[in-house]
Amino acid sequence: MPVTSNRTLLFPDPCFYDTPLPATATVTPSEQTFSREAGRETAMAKDILGEAGLHFDELNKLRVLDPEVTQQTIELKEECKDFVDKIGQFQKIVGGLIELVDQLAKEAENEKMKAIGARNLLKSIAKQREAQQQQLQALIAEKKMQLERYRVEYEALCKVEAEQNEFIDQFIFQK
Repeated sequence: MPVTSNRTLLFPDPCFYDTPLPATATVTPSEQTFSREAGRETAMAKDILGEAGLHFDELNKLRVLDPEVTQQTIELKEECKDFVDKIGQFQKIVGGLIELVDQLAKEAENEKMKAIGARNLLKSIAKQREAQQQQLQALIAEKKMQLERYRVEYEALCKVEAEQNEFIDQFIFQK
């Protein structure tokens, strides 16, 4: 039974019509008619309010948003909170992974430097051995030349000895 004079809408309390009757109560036909009319009036009031963008919630409080939209908004808010929590967890996991990868990169760099050092040391040792080998070859060549000189000198001394022995033999035979 909405009254639309001076543009003010009056609506009966919807709780009054939605309240169930006790089991022991008896309803007369005139009360049933009144109840049906009140139900229609309540439905009409809800329709008019719905068109105006106003709705009743489950506690029959007047709301600007449709209860379904409100529920969807709450669900969306909860989903967003879950999403933000999951993103936070993801960022923590990714941060840990980045730290781990950085640590592994540092370890790999250290091992790389060790390998480069070992390779340089090996090259250095190889160069030292090569230099040592050249020194030994030079020493061998020098000793061979010395041996050759000694051999030539020995042969010369052998000739001198043979000549002297021959001279001694001739000198002994002449006497």
